[in-house]
Amino acid sequence: MTVRERTRAPRASHGRRRAGLHAGSVALAVATVLAQIAYPLTEGEPLRLLTIATVLLFAAASVLHAVASRGPRWGLGLLVVAGGIGLAAESVGVRTGLPFGDYSYADTLGPKLLDVPVIVPLAWVMMAYPSLLLGRRLSRAAARRGRTRTPSGSVTVATGALCLAAWDLFLDPQMVAAGHWAWHDPHPALPGVPGVPVSNYLGWLLVAFVMVAALHVLLPARPRASEDVPGALLAWTWAGSVLGNAVFFDRPAVAVWGGAAMGVVVVPYLYSWWDGRP
Repeated sequence: MTVRERTRAPRASHGRRRAGLHAGSVALAVATVLAQIAYPLTEGEPLRLLTIATVLLFAAASVLHAVASRGPRWGLGLLVVAGGIGLAAESVGVRTGLPFGDYSYADTLGPKLLDVPVIVPLAWVMMAYPSLLLGRRLSRAAARRGRTRTPSGSVTVATGALCLAAWDLFLDPQMVAAGHWAWHDPHPALPGVPGVPVSNYLGWLLVAFVMVAALHVLLPARPRASEDVPGALLAWTWAGSVLGNAVFFDRPAVAVWGGAAMGVVVVPYLYSWWDGRP
């Protein structure tokens, strides 16, 4: 075997591993979408298990795609930083009422850590990944429009945090209706969205800002790395949540609030992604 052949062999093996991991993330993403489609068609104990499974599938798809496209350290950093901040915020929240309001979890979402169901920080992880990539892409697009070479970190953090926090306009009404958690005093609430106080959304925005900022600082940008899985899941989450709340869950106000707030950043992100520029 020549020197060139010996050099190419590890690279080929590495490429095959990455391709395998990417294929796994695609399979997990497809399973996530199918589980979410089944959600309005399921009830009782199967629905509770499906809720947990959906979070696990989405989180695994995000982390596995991050490893495949950006490297193991990147994937581990996503899991540790987003999961750690999410767990800390939720643990403080259920003990003090800050920053989300006075709420508590039911015993329906599996084992708990620090009074928080383990899948809850994984839910932060699963959406923090596409939200960060959205922020970075919109920042690069803004830099091109401004004819500068340096994307703005403030744009990345602001748009990524808005995406992550806006998703909760869909999440919390659904989980409260399912009985997985509840606020002791859910007032004042958004018009047409009872059961969830406005303080919760403000708390989400604060935590999302801290989380996306930490991820942006700690995880290096990979502008040319794949965004297919997180981008597709983000688009589906937005469109599917609007459709589900408007048609299946009889929560038109949630569809309007969440669709508008999340659409502010998701629509330009999808346009930039479709445009094909890194």
